[in-house]
Amino acid sequence: MRALVQRVRKGSVSVKRNGENYYKEIGRGIVILLGITHSDGESEVNFVADKCSNLRIFPDADDKMNLSLKDIEGEALVISQFTLYGDARKGNRPNFMNAAPPDIAEALYEKFTARMKINLGTDKVKCGIFGAMMDVEILNEGPVTILVESK
Repeated sequence: MRALVQRVRKGSVSVKRNGENYYKEIGRGIVILLGITHSDGESEVNFVADKCSNLRIFPDADDKMNLSLKDIEGEALVISQFTLYGDARKGNRPNFMNAAPPDIAEALYEKFTARMKINLGTDKVKCGIFGAMMDVEILNEGPVTILVESK
């Protein structure tokens, strides 16, 4: 499992699907782009979700990165991102053979967001729509971008 974590001032996701508009936004916190591979399971979900919730990437009073998302009572926006497992080593068109199939990935994505809600509180976690074409806006703070991977 891979989570590309970006510290943000704000973030949002919008989707137009079947004539419906879906929009979620967060204030200060993190945007997590989440990629899932074939071998991932519940232990990877818990490890990565807990790591993202507790990453000390926010500045303290001395402007050192010592505070976590929990410490600042920030929000998280979680976006499914199978392209994090794109392999572009050969040719110019990436292959996505290392990304988990949608049925497996969606179940683990749901478990990940549920774990984040346990860690931070239900009102602090917003999500995109799995498998949808989404417009994601990120106002990166820092910028700070960290790659969190399962063991």
